[in-house]
Amino acid sequence: MNPIAENIRRVQEKISNAALSCGRAAESVKLVAVTKTVEPEKIRNAVEAGLNCFGENYIQEARQKAGALADCDISWHFIGHLQSNKAKYAVPIFDLIHSVDTFKLAREINRQAEKRGLVQKILIQVNLGEEESKSGVQENEVLGLAGQISELENLSIQGLMTMPPFFDQPEKVRPFFRRLALLREKLAGQQIPGVVPNELSMGMTGDFEVAIEESATLVRIGTALFGERA
Repeated sequence: MNPIAENIRRVQEKISNAALSCGRAAESVKLVAVTKTVEPEKIRNAVEAGLNCFGENYIQEARQKAGALADCDISWHFIGHLQSNKAKYAVPIFDLIHSVDTFKLAREINRQAEKRGLVQKILIQVNLGEEESKSGVQENEVLGLAGQISELENLSIQGLMTMPPFFDQPEKVRPFFRRLALLREKLAGQQIPGVVPNELSMGMTGDFEVAIEESATLVRIGTALFGERA
């Protein structure tokens, strides 16, 4: 077994155990393999080992990899900060954009999706730690932004995403994950037409098990699969 395949097996086992420990089905959590700086051949190895969902942070890097791996059955997710002027490149590649945090960006993604006759699935990124270094809408602005975006016919809000402050102890991150889950419940309670907030994108290599306990449906894992980045 190649090392990546073994890493995938270990991570998937941990995901399954975490889900089952809190009464959830293992299939309720999807592994998004984060491939920032990971070369296409390693991604191909991961595909051969059974993965089909990969998350990219940068448009140019993603375009190159999507081209090199066009023969593979891959669902690409965009998980980095997206500038409005790059939306035209993102829409043709990504099944889900995790990081929408302004109406300006949403409007441009909608425009590009309309051109292609698509309905682009998105998540609203929330900056729960109110960190200036991170993107994301403020917690108290989420419902208003969702209402605005719901008017755009070529977008579909699927849920919420967050990148909480970094702690080396997963338990310290738990309150942030819990807040995002509660925020999703509030959003669902609004019953905004066209908004189907089933997804919670949260949790990375160091804290994904806690995120799953707090209702994560998409966990973004890179290091545990591909090793430390150079």
